Amino acid sequence: MDILRQVLLFVHLLGFAALFGGLLVQARSADKSVNGLMRDGAGTAFLAGLALTGVLEAGDGDVNHAKIGVKLVIGLVILALVMANLRKPKISAGLFCGIFALTLVNVGVAIFWSSAHAA
Repeated sequence: MDILRQVLLFVHLLGFAALFGGLLVQARSADKSVNGLMRDGAGTAFLAGLALTGVLEAGDGDVNHAKIGVKLVIGLVILALVMANLRKPKISAGLFCGIFALTLVNVGVAIFWSSAHAA
């Protein structure tokens, strides 16, 4: 079960890396759009996160349901924004910054929430 958890965590992190990479590719361009890397990254991170939560729930360890819930909502919002704007030729700078900020907040929740409760 631990190997499955590690593989799912790896895939989850790769999904966020792809989403973040898709955002960074466009950071300097004037016209921003949702690209395939953002779509694939958001979907992969979301689905792998759901699967990872299932594996954690099935295991013996404690699961921080509040943290999982916050990450789920943020991830769902990111996925919805990406999918809703996928076919548009360009998106506003505000929407782009919002997706970028939500991605960073989601990673921050994953890192800092667990660190704060582990001490």
